[in-house]
Parts: sequence; structure tokens; C-alpha cells
Amino acid sequence: MAERKSAPKDGAQKEVQAVVDEAEELGYLGAPVDPTPKEHYTVAGVVAGKPTPETDQEHAREVRHQLDDAARER
Repeated sequence: MAERKSAPKDGAQKEVQAVVDEAEELGYLGAPVDPTPKEHYTVAGVVAGKPTPETDQEHAREVRHQLDDAARER
């Protein structure tokens, strides 16, 4: 959830905050998370040739499909 500096003071602010809170809980806000393991981004992973979306087009295509499928399931 987004951090709030203070509680909403009027009805309109409360209504907007409720909608934003619900959207955040459902995962509609923010950038999609790359499902590639973090180890692939380490020096050892790069030296071993482990794929990342930035270095391997086929892996990037797989990641996009995974993210698209996950978005359709929501």
C-alpha cells in the first residue's frame, strides 16, 4: 500500500483513497515483476550465461507471456 502522510479529511478524499487501496491490493498499480530469478542478474549468473530478458530474446518472450497470462487471470 502507498504510504499516507495523514488520514483523508473529507468524503471525497476517503472515497478516492478507498479506490486506490483496492487497486493496490489487486495488483493493478505498479510495474509488473520480472519472474527471472535474481541469481541470473549476479556476476556468477552472467558469467554462466543464465538468461535475462535484457540478454536473451527468447527468455524475454517467455517472461512477457507469463506476465500477460498472469494479467488475464486477474
